[in-house]
Amino acid sequence: MAHFYEPKAPQPFLRIPGAVTVLVAVLIGAHAARVLFFRDETAQLLYRFGFVPARYSASFLTEHFINGGSILERSIPFVSYMFLHVDWTHLIINCIWLLPFGAMVAQRYGSFPFLLFFLICGVLGAAFHLALNWGSTSPVIGASAAISGLMAASFRLLPNGPQGPLQPLFSKRVLLLSIVWTGINAVAGITGIGAGPGVHMVAWEAHMGGYFAGLLLAGAFDSLWRRSRLMPDLAR
Repeated sequence: MAHFYEPKAPQPFLRIPGAVTVLVAVLIGAHAARVLFFRDETAQLLYRFGFVPARYSASFLTEHFINGGSILERSIPFVSYMFLHVDWTHLIINCIWLLPFGAMVAQRYGSFPFLLFFLICGVLGAAFHLALNWGSTSPVIGASAAISGLMAASFRLLPNGPQGPLQPLFSKRVLLLSIVWTGINAVAGITGIGAGPGVHMVAWEAHMGGYFAGLLLAGAFDSLWRRSRLMPDLAR
């Protein structure tokens, strides 16, 4: 009996799930819209939809600052700041980081959980920044905090990838990578790398808030991920 070897098709180095592609497209579209249609209103737009800690301090309302506003107006910036970027370079760098880490998380959890994970990490990153910068009038913008959360979840999936077991929170690999990332952000906070004149890119505090949110949330999302894949088997 003859056996014929059928060569396997080469596997791409990085498979980009549709949800990641859509998210990148939304980030690019939001920045393009601001640059093309709201160039003259950039400052007002960044203060209205960027994350400005002073907005949440009733004692810090000045004539040059937007007033506190309604609960909805104060809530929207927790999300909208992620979709604003300083310039194309800022946006492109964030998208480059989003592709590998977003792909790993999206392949692990699926499209909707991936997007939810991204948003929650971004919101918690903003909350952590707020706690350490109460009263600051510098707007924080960019998707870096949310992407830091994706990075943290990806670190817990290494070295086996999206289909492998989740690494323990205090494993040597996760601890080492966390120390390195914390060090990088500490340097950024001391030196001011990533801050532009007048308007700040996402601050290091937001980075760290998003990162540690991702580390902790990975376990909860992983439980839901396993359950969702076990349910079809249990139903049969």
